[in-house]
Amino acid sequence: MSLNLVIKNGKVVDGSGNPWFEADVGIADGKIVQVGQNIDAGCAANVIDASGLMVSPGFIDMHGHDDCVPFYDPFNKPKLLQGVTTVVSGNCGTSPFPVNFATTNILKRYLSTLVNKVEFDWNTFGQFIQRLSSIALGINFAYLVGHGSIRIAVMGMENREPAPAELEKMKDLLAQCLAEGAYGFSTGLIYPPGVFATTREIIELGKVVAEYSGIYVTHMRDEGDRILEAMDEAFRVGKEAGIPVHISHHKVAGIRNWGRSAETLRKIEQAREDGLDVTADAYPYTAGSSFLAALLPPWVHDGGEEKLIERLKSKEQRVEIRQFIEERTDWQNFMKQVKGWDSVLITHTAKNKELEGKTLLEVAEELGKDPFETLFDIVAEEGYQAFMVIFMMDEQDVERIISHPYVCIGTDGTSDTGAGLPHPREYATFPRVLGTYVRERRLMTVEEAVRKMTSLPAQRCGFSSKGLLREGFDADITIFNPVTVAADATYQNPRTGVKGIEYVIVGGTVAVSQGKLTGTKAGKVLLRR
Repeated sequence: MSLNLVIKNGKVVDGSGNPWFEADVGIADGKIVQVGQNIDAGCAANVIDASGLMVSPGFIDMHGHDDCVPFYDPFNKPKLLQGVTTVVSGNCGTSPFPVNFATTNILKRYLSTLVNKVEFDWNTFGQFIQRLSSIALGINFAYLVGHGSIRIAVMGMENREPAPAELEKMKDLLAQCLAEGAYGFSTGLIYPPGVFATTREIIELGKVVAEYSGIYVTHMRDEGDRILEAMDEAFRVGKEAGIPVHISHHKVAGIRNWGRSAETLRKIEQAREDGLDVTADAYPYTAGSSFLAALLPPWVHDGGEEKLIERLKSKEQRVEIRQFIEERTDWQNFMKQVKGWDSVLITHTAKNKELEGKTLLEVAEELGKDPFETLFDIVAEEGYQAFMVIFMMDEQDVERIISHPYVCIGTDGTSDTGAGLPHPREYATFPRVLGTYVRERRLMTVEEAVRKMTSLPAQRCGFSSKGLLREGFDADITIFNPVTVAADATYQNPRTGVKGIEYVIVGGTVAVSQGKLTGTKAGKVLLRR
């Protein structure tokens, strides 16, 4: 067989968790065809000397929000340059499908900057995939179906239980997406409209997922004070619907909850011992990110963005909202979980660019306003177009979670449209794990870290030919320098380049060479079979 590409003299970290070994890798027609010593490069068109470098399967981002990225960045540059060859999108209950043209505006405002003014000219997942298939992709894309998007298609942003006929319609839409190749179903149970859903509604939809052997991926109803109860709900969905459960961006939020990751991880272990197939993903940072309006109580979002803005323009409603935030803890109340207003960094606004890079406290002091009124004023003007980074986790919890054997790696990165300050996880998650948590802190071996980035997410999603450096597997490969790999991105300067990701190969084609894009695109849309 004539080889297209041969990687010579590398330290192969094959994704299984086994110790690295010195070997060459031979590639032909987009597949790995040889892994062994002294492979004859023969007439191979390309030979990479990987001496001193580690050769691993391409990294799989288990938790991305890159749903519409191909329409304006087909390379998906932030992910590709950090070694990601496959991304799983449609997380946290958000997906750009299914679409009901009667509620398209609600859906697009709900997805906000994730869609970057992309025109929705599709209804179904299948039609969305047809659009994607017309684009040359830099990496591979797999999709989950967002519960919030299904709910909006059927009943908008209404805060109520679905009528029986509406629930059946939601089931039908979910079934169609799964039949057309989506890998599973995601929820975002702190966000509207997911926050309005009962557990029973999720279970009933989960039963549809079970029919298609899919997976349930959840941004749980609470990641702070009531995290154990939220985990119980997620596990109940898995048990009663008969589906695997995957917890998104697992964390324990809030100062008074710091240290509780020991409890949550033990709870996952116990669930597995009891027979439930449950895993999680995490990112290596102590700050989360969301739209600024997430600081407001769920009922304020009832009816969608227009109603939210209307409520914030009412002095009486502002008093009620403020009281709810100050006194109530029976919801994901972020302001009860942080040290203060200086823990909230404004990262993107549509109208008030001068606010970007400042904390809410700084803005309030500059304007001479109360922080609550400052928050209300910004959201009243920006709606769902204002985003934040919020510091609410403890580093010891991050370390404990990210090094746990049942936790894989995900960026939780949103699409970068070039505006504002994206969370640095968008650019630097995987190099940060390898540089900071493996090389510097020695929390895990490089082999274990690579397993979390490759075969674990591949197994979780059912990517049968990805995640391992084995003969017959897809030639998605990342080659990195274990001595120099590092993340330079910061919260104030998130787009700085990574170090040590030397080569990235997608579908047997070199997409990144010596840390720079080559201009080739060999990615695909992955469909569940």
